Amino acid sequence: MKPLTLATLLPLALLPGAAGAQDSVSALRAEIAQAQQHLQTLNARLDALEQGQASPTPKPPPLPPPQTTTSPLDAAVPATAKTTAAQSILPARDSVADPSTAASRLDNAPSPTDPELKGFIAIPGTETMIRLGGYAKLDAIADRRAAGDTEQFITSSIPVDSPHRDVSHFGMHAKQTRFSFEARRPTTHGKLRFYLENDFFGSSDSYEFRLRHAYGQLGNTYAGYGYSTFMDADSLPDTLDFAGPGAAGYLLVAGIHHSFALGKGNSLTVAAENPDSQLANTGDNDSKTEHLPDISLVARMERDWGHLQLGAVLRSLGYDGDGRSDRTVGGGLQLSGSYAVAERDLLLFGLIGGKGISRYTADLTGSNLDAALDTDGRLKALPLRGGFFGYTHYWSDLWRSNLIYGQLQIDSADALASDAFRRSRYAALNLLWSPAPSWTMGMELLYGQQQLQNGRDADTLRLQGSLQYNFIK
Repeated sequence: MKPLTLATLLPLALLPGAAGAQDSVSALRAEIAQAQQHLQTLNARLDALEQGQASPTPKPPPLPPPQTTTSPLDAAVPATAKTTAAQSILPARDSVADPSTAASRLDNAPSPTDPELKGFIAIPGTETMIRLGGYAKLDAIADRRAAGDTEQFITSSIPVDSPHRDVSHFGMHAKQTRFSFEARRPTTHGKLRFYLENDFFGSSDSYEFRLRHAYGQLGNTYAGYGYSTFMDADSLPDTLDFAGPGAAGYLLVAGIHHSFALGKGNSLTVAAENPDSQLANTGDNDSKTEHLPDISLVARMERDWGHLQLGAVLRSLGYDGDGRSDRTVGGGLQLSGSYAVAERDLLLFGLIGGKGISRYTADLTGSNLDAALDTDGRLKALPLRGGFFGYTHYWSDLWRSNLIYGQLQIDSADALASDAFRRSRYAALNLLWSPAPSWTMGMELLYGQQQLQNGRDADTLRLQGSLQYNFIK
């Protein structure tokens, strides 16, 4: 290596003298002498390096001050318009159906399945960030016996005493394929979020667009169409089957709610939602009547170990017919939550009970089992109870399994026909492989049973294989 010379460093050494014309000749000579001495030191270090000798290690530059992690939504936004980025304190989790992403949250915080809010891009000239999301999913389904619904494992649809009950079935579909659009921006009244999502379960025999979510939320005020406030999306297990356990609270509905932050991860939410009296034993001239919205009150506690949620719903059920009419009150409670076990395992659960709330369960929504008319024309709210649990175990970063069991029951033989629903059981065990965040495939074994009010029952086994490609993960 060519050594440094005085001619190389002399212009640098003379710069101070050129900047100040009043420096004396003696001062300039002193600076030249210092430059020569520094040059000799540098040449000595170069010689030592060339000979393989250790040279003094220069001190590293000081570390920069720690940077505060912020949401990508805070980037390129004027400081006067920014709001503090709310961070999810719930344990991160993986989910095939990913119901948590669409759920409304306090201050529009990210979900445990999307803690970093990746994929947002800015609209030039605005403070709005947008994201396109969704996934494509193919399901291959083999039923040992008739399951009723060949695309979702809805245990209340398993046929009992059907002439074709023992006929096996195989099919494939991609109706769970989903598309979503999301927009967020800061405002002087809190963060604003708009969310739109669809799938293709709009028809039983074709791929019709079905709206799942269409809502806006400013700060902690939500208005639009989506999950009922009474349900808890963060407690739903990770299944390849789209329906999940029948005892889980699940309902898509139009409504408005407001959440109150109580500090330390606690909140209280009050909601009013579109009513729908789903009645049994009605005649041709009887029609349901709606006088008041369904009212929900939900208390929630979030911690780094998981969450607990207690929801209550109050309903007004009624009908009107020829020369007869009646109204009754329905209501119920749901306790649900999640709990992190070991490093990554997760326990999920839900317990539900009440009268006149069948509409709010995954198995019985749309089944006309909120209340029933007796022989005197009086309306009786049907008692319901049930529960489920799910356990997620990570075998490694790429492999995970889920074990799920649930049961739902209505006890009202005096008000229902003998062939009406009484009880359902749901069980699932799966093995999922995610070699990349954008790709998940797996196999799932499902068992379901339905029992009628007269005690007769039927069950079936289903084997489901799925392949899913996510758009933004």
